[in-house]
Amino acid sequence: MNYYNIAFSEASKKLQEYFGSRTTYSNVEKFGVKDGLSDNEIRFIDDRDSFYMASVGENGYPYIQHRGGPKGFVKVIDKQTIAFLDFSGNKQFVSVGNITSNDKVALIMVSYPHKARLKMYARAKLLSLEDNPELTQKLLLKNYKARAERIILLEVEAFDWNCPKHITPRYTLEEIETSINSEPTT
Repeated sequence: MNYYNIAFSEASKKLQEYFGSRTTYSNVEKFGVKDGLSDNEIRFIDDRDSFYMASVGENGYPYIQHRGGPKGFVKVIDKQTIAFLDFSGNKQFVSVGNITSNDKVALIMVSYPHKARLKMYARAKLLSLEDNPELTQKLLLKNYKARAERIILLEVEAFDWNCPKHITPRYTLEEIETSINSEPTT
């Protein structure tokens, strides 16, 4: 897995050369190989309650969709695979439609309180719930009332952590309540 080999197009490299960052990123490309998700990425993914997924339609336009659910709705299956249940929504099927013609997607997962951002490239597969009962059971969420329509399985091709610059810390109500109700340490 080398994020930069996917991310850096020839146009990107030319701009890096022009603005003086190509030497640095050339070295990053050589040594940026990762052998699957580490425990750090797995913990980060397990703690997410939302992320953004980009897909590309037959018309060539990218589409970015917010995906959300209870914390932990995205499950790490193994060091190269994550999955989540695709819940019933507005019935536009833009992402699902895009995936049927182009399985390449990009994800951004953000922890606003920690100013951390994980970027991923993946190949998406749409799986039926009925044909994948074991995986469906693994992905089911206790006490969550939404109706699942399918499984979206993502085979991670590459990932990278992005710099925290310009991430404004934001907190969920649960995080604020926990902070207010916790006893100060001395």
